[in-house]
Amino acid sequence: MIFTAGNILLIGAILIFCAIMISKTGYRFGIPTLLLFLLVGMGFGTDGLGLEFDSAADAQFIGMIALSIILFTGGMDTKLRDIKPVMAQGMILSTVGVLLTTLLTGGFIFWLSGYSDMHIAMPGLTCLLLAATMSSTDSASVFNLLRSQKMNLKENLKPMLELESGSNDPMAYMLTIALIQVIASGSGFNMGLLAKDLLVQFFVGGVTGYAFGRFAVWLINKVNLSNSSLYPILLLSLVFITFTITDMLHGNGYLAVYILGVVVGNARLVFRKEINTFMNGLTWFGQIVMFLSLGLLVNPHEMLEVSISAMLIGLFMIFVARPLTVGLCLLPFRQMTFKAKCFVSWVGLRGAVPIIFATYPVVSQIPGSQIIFNIVFFITLLSLIFQGMTIAPVAKWLNLDLPQEKEGNDFGVEIPEEIDSQLTDVTLTAEMLEDGNRLMDMNIAKGTLVMLVKRGTEFMIPNGRMELKVGDKLLYISENKKVEE
Repeated sequence: MIFTAGNILLIGAILIFCAIMISKTGYRFGIPTLLLFLLVGMGFGTDGLGLEFDSAADAQFIGMIALSIILFTGGMDTKLRDIKPVMAQGMILSTVGVLLTTLLTGGFIFWLSGYSDMHIAMPGLTCLLLAATMSSTDSASVFNLLRSQKMNLKENLKPMLELESGSNDPMAYMLTIALIQVIASGSGFNMGLLAKDLLVQFFVGGVTGYAFGRFAVWLINKVNLSNSSLYPILLLSLVFITFTITDMLHGNGYLAVYILGVVVGNARLVFRKEINTFMNGLTWFGQIVMFLSLGLLVNPHEMLEVSISAMLIGLFMIFVARPLTVGLCLLPFRQMTFKAKCFVSWVGLRGAVPIIFATYPVVSQIPGSQIIFNIVFFITLLSLIFQGMTIAPVAKWLNLDLPQEKEGNDFGVEIPEEIDSQLTDVTLTAEMLEDGNRLMDMNIAKGTLVMLVKRGTEFMIPNGRMELKVGDKLLYISENKKVEE
């Protein structure tokens, strides 16, 4: 069966429905949700139920749209106060780390290709190309796993890993494109030209993303639309405009939309709740469609021929290339403990980004491109199964996990960002009521007001003479400056 204009809506809806329902079951067993989406796509594909989807160009386009949304939303959720202490570590891993991973893995692949039993005979540049497509950690997988499992980590590891995964795609993308151009043209490898292109990509992407971020904040706060539901749609249009214009200026669009998200996420914004709800839902939709389409694209029987080679390459990346790269990149940061560096080494997740990058050689018709795609897909499955399913246990084993910080309050109440205040909920104990059980008897600081009282499932609006009981929950609103005092 093939996709047509008449059945694409029905088939697509069935695929999404099945992926979501299966992911609910998988979550109970600690299976990464994105891995299940891939497996559902493979199950419905050519070697499964027979759906035919063989357009690498279409999968690439779907991936570009989805990654733009994922990186923007990841940027919005990244707080500058959290990443400032680990900015240097994250940027070194996302640049030097990607380059070292490419060189180490490319050398291993070239050595491995010398054995005829491996079925991956490749010239040196093609080996480097294969390594480059897998050289970055996957932002979709890292964001999804760290946040869906509600992980909180010591030593600022969570923001550092998210910063690395959100900003290392440009380096891998540029290496992939540069190597494709060299192989296709037959010209020599010009390291100086590559360095220049990388600087242009980073500079243009960074400047454009920051400029559009400032413009987006100003526009959303000033435009005064009649319907609040239009604000997230307006912001989404700016995400795609930023990506496209950056690409036209020969910058890196993925870096630009990530920085756009960071700028918007760390600014005061009207209708933030509506924007976050819309973007989070759209991010999930993008991840589902992207992983399903990539699962449909692969033919699992073709991976069997390269399974041994792919397994060896994947294990080399997990146990040799990634630890060496992290160890060398983080060597100057002596304040980081050895356990923290080990955990960073383990979270070298591969996912949708390497698979999408592996479609570029296929579209460009590079010799051996199908082998590259199959190996990358196999290694992605290996990484999601082997690393993705063990991130939480490894963090606990290394004693790097922390209790999840509480978000929001038990009342479900939010206040606009324009009001410089903070909501706090407190559960009353017997000690708190020793001086009296009325609200007026409690020692409440100036600038603080009790808005609501929750007793069981009942909500009450308090006054000073209201009698309180042990177990009652009080919702306070306080001025931020009073909270600091």
